[in-house]
Amino acid sequence: MYRYTEDPERTVFVRDAPTVLSYATLGCFTFWLYAFGPALTLLRAELGFSYTLLGVYEVLWAAGAALAGAGFAGLTRRLSRTALLWGSALATTAGAGLFTLGGGVPGTLLGAAVFGLAGTTLLTVLQAVLSDRHGSRRDQALTEANIGAGASAVLAPLVLGALAASALGWRATFALPVLVLAVLYLRYRREPLPAAPPRHAATAGGGLPAACWLLAVLTAAGTAIEFCLVYFGPQMLLRTGLSAATASTALSANYLGILSGRLLGARLTRRPGRAATVLYASLAVTGAGFALFWLTGRPVLAVLGLFACGVGIANLYPLGLALTLDAAAGREDRANARTQLIAGLVSGASPYLLGALADRHGLVAAFALEPALIGLSVLLLWAGLRTRHRHG
Repeated sequence: MYRYTEDPERTVFVRDAPTVLSYATLGCFTFWLYAFGPALTLLRAELGFSYTLLGVYEVLWAAGAALAGAGFAGLTRRLSRTALLWGSALATTAGAGLFTLGGGVPGTLLGAAVFGLAGTTLLTVLQAVLSDRHGSRRDQALTEANIGAGASAVLAPLVLGALAASALGWRATFALPVLVLAVLYLRYRREPLPAAPPRHAATAGGGLPAACWLLAVLTAAGTAIEFCLVYFGPQMLLRTGLSAATASTALSANYLGILSGRLLGARLTRRPGRAATVLYASLAVTGAGFALFWLTGRPVLAVLGLFACGVGIANLYPLGLALTLDAAAGREDRANARTQLIAGLVSGASPYLLGALADRHGLVAAFALEPALIGLSVLLLWAGLRTRHRHG
């Protein structure tokens, strides 16, 4: 059923049941994830904690994500893709429930940690399924999967803002993916998922190539760029005169940009070999959009800058991950797991550092971290491609 070839031009791309299930489940996880950031703005308004403590929520989420990355390769040797997918989906539901129903700071912090651990495990197994299924065309599969994720990212803060203004309250937002996952389970619970291609077995014991490590750090840096905006973008919008609820809802402009960028990326990656070019262009657009968002005090221009940032950020993760897995020399599960580990560490440290700097020097000065991450990403992409070409 699953056929692979070394020539990506000759590989037939089929959106079968495992692919559709992965796309839909990723949409559920992303809805939770992109509701989580703006929900922290509302939670901070309720509980009155500092920017630094806001960063702690992200650190705990990222610590859970890093733990998931560290343990995923071991889990794949003991559990099937099916058990990992549905088990991590159930645990992510529990983490989201703790975050929304935990009451004070301790309970919601615990929820953030569980959500990071279980959610990242779910994300990683979904990426593994798509990589196993589509082989050399994984760049198209990962980009298409993230189109649905981008749509969820647009909807999540809008739904959050609408429910925050209603009698139900913002916490009801986190129940919606549970309903979708229940439907998916009823429909696909007996659907067999693809096993890892046989070529993994011969090479799984060695270490990852240097190019793979460089590209894994690039993927993590792209995640950090995105998360800094997700967690602190609404706080920046407050200085333009917007209310907390309006600022949280306005973050949808960033997510709309992400959706637009991924639609464009999916179109471009229908022809293989364009991932690196698209990534360079994406980093340039991200830098330009962030400059507008960062330097203006006018809400309309700030929201426009957020949209442009989203267009640029859109393909940093899926195409960075695709290049990482392509460079893994048959060790895709290990590369996937190590990428999530690094992403958890980098994306956790970056918002925490930004929050700490904001408490000391102000949020505008602290956001200088973003151009540094963008510049680092350009260097990592160049170095990773150069190293892979040299040893390829």
